[in-house]
Amino acid sequence: MAPVQLYVYDLSNGLAKQLSAQLTGRQIDGIWHTSIVVFGKEVYYGQGISTSLPGRSHHGQPLQIIDLGETAIDQETWEEYLQEMQEHWTAEKYHLLDFNCNSFTNDAAGFLTGGSIPSFVKDLPTDFLATPFGAALRPTIDNMYRRPTPGEATATPPPPNQPVAASLLQAVAAQAQGQPSTPNPPPAAPLAATQSLASPLHPSTNSASFRTLIRTHRAVVAFFTDFQGCPPCRMIAPVFEQLAAEKGVRVATGGRGAAFTKIDLRIGAGGTLATEWGVRATPTFMFFLDGTKIAEIKGADVSELKTQIDLLLFQAYPPHPHASLSTPTVKALSLEPILFTQVPPLETVLAKFVAFIDAAPHSTTTTQAKEVLRTQVVPYLKARFAPDAAKSTPLPSATPVLLTPWAAATTALVSALSTEALFPLVDMWRLAVLDPAAAAWLAAAPGAGPVGVFSRTARDALAQPTQDKGTRNYVLTALRLLANAFKTPVLARGLLCGGDSDGAVLGTLIPALLHADAAVRTAAASLAFNAAAAVQRARTAAGAGLGGVNATASSGAAGDADAAMCADEEWQVELLSAIVEATEREEGEEVVHRLVAALACLLRFMPTDGQLHGLLEVLGARGVVQGKLQAKSIQKKEVRRLVEEVGSMCP
Repeated sequence: MAPVQLYVYDLSNGLAKQLSAQLTGRQIDGIWHTSIVVFGKEVYYGQGISTSLPGRSHHGQPLQIIDLGETAIDQETWEEYLQEMQEHWTAEKYHLLDFNCNSFTNDAAGFLTGGSIPSFVKDLPTDFLATPFGAALRPTIDNMYRRPTPGEATATPPPPNQPVAASLLQAVAAQAQGQPSTPNPPPAAPLAATQSLASPLHPSTNSASFRTLIRTHRAVVAFFTDFQGCPPCRMIAPVFEQLAAEKGVRVATGGRGAAFTKIDLRIGAGGTLATEWGVRATPTFMFFLDGTKIAEIKGADVSELKTQIDLLLFQAYPPHPHASLSTPTVKALSLEPILFTQVPPLETVLAKFVAFIDAAPHSTTTTQAKEVLRTQVVPYLKARFAPDAAKSTPLPSATPVLLTPWAAATTALVSALSTEALFPLVDMWRLAVLDPAAAAWLAAAPGAGPVGVFSRTARDALAQPTQDKGTRNYVLTALRLLANAFKTPVLARGLLCGGDSDGAVLGTLIPALLHADAAVRTAAASLAFNAAAAVQRARTAAGAGLGGVNATASSGAAGDADAAMCADEEWQVELLSAIVEATEREEGEEVVHRLVAALACLLRFMPTDGQLHGLLEVLGARGVVQGKLQAKSIQKKEVRRLVEEVGSMCP
């Protein structure tokens, strides 16, 4: 018996951990490369199958060493296996996403031990590819590994418009292809690795790896193929690969989805494996649920393949109970955020704010801040948001050259002025966050930037026992700013559950829902709806109501399907409690409409065994919602229908 270990490296050399949240909206600790260490040698796949002494490859020292158990295979048999696999795992076939080092080590682990490599390495390509950044980068990566046909243009599409994206891609490609680069840092403490970049497909070349796949995944789709000698196999292979990308296992959705595997009869023990399962023709597809084969298709029938995959996922992950309720009004709710887009007379706003600045004690920083607003900020806002700005194509966008001094000026002015004097400045940022470029810049540090500063100031103002008109104006404008932040999902996620905002957004929203001023409550209810709608968009992108897997995930919807937005119930519990209490007290029809719509979004497809479900019962949410039907102020038919349907959804 010989020990088998998995060496884990980060192909990005730390760039993924530093930049992933900014680029993808998710924290990715590394882009993992793995190798197998057994019989005193490290074996890995890049420029074909390569061998070195442990820790002596061009990747340097591993970040993690994982024990995979022991093998009963002798060294001679292992070397014969590697010799045979050399013809399959060639340099020409390498692809960063679809056929990589982790595909190889998973197959080798199956051969050696009958087990597999950890799921954080092998099961997460769809999470990366489902983000807007991953979807945008996919064509570039594909083109890097595609051989052009004679006469074909060879231009490579550029990566997304961020220099850091190019740096990350170049670092990963250099490492993955075995090119010398800066060695990895010395060994560190084991990572709490939860994200990776690997293949949506799991090649199986032997019975052990195939049976391990079936045993360790609830739903498995197997494609038996003779790629070299079967034209129908070549025809349907791209469809199978696309389905694997769309419906593969995602950790962000609780491990839901199917594992997709391809068995080529001409590779390794693929022919023996096909005989074991009674495959007599190619292509053949088999479908496994909880380790048992439940269906089989012979032939390249695309429609039937899609149907059987959907049926498998339906059985593996039954629909949410809400999917069967008759709630047409809830289903028709637009999940687009409620935005406050009115453009005030910007010169008047500037003049009013300058008067506030001039009334404060004079300082060099406030004088400089006033100049930034006058010469840079207001001209930008007028160019983008003034009534005649729509005639400009394209609209001017904010750049770091503008945003950096504006943010510094904001910090200086918040320190120098009273809260009630700041609302014109907040109103300027309210417009700016509607500019995707400004919102993306703010998302890099949501809690530390101007939006976080304003939300904390509003929270503190609401905590005061008395509030004057100026404080009310500030809170109202801050709420509208926060509502507008939801136009850009990555900024909204950072403010709600990014860990940087110190609970300031909810700390502002919750007391504002019970504010004495109707305009403040309306803005707060709008913000509550935007937050709740973001949760429903995330659940819908994850397919929570349709067997747990999204059938056609678009990059935008998948960008909203951040794991934190779906899984972190702590802030959702606070929001839900506040909405139920506010609904019970509220008499205004417009505010009730927005609150009940927010409640509908939090209720729809929520986990039936989570904190939210139990909390609704404790709060008596059904009675609270249905009680609004007795309120004389609730007269509109669409509002009453929504209230009736949401009441039926409450436990």
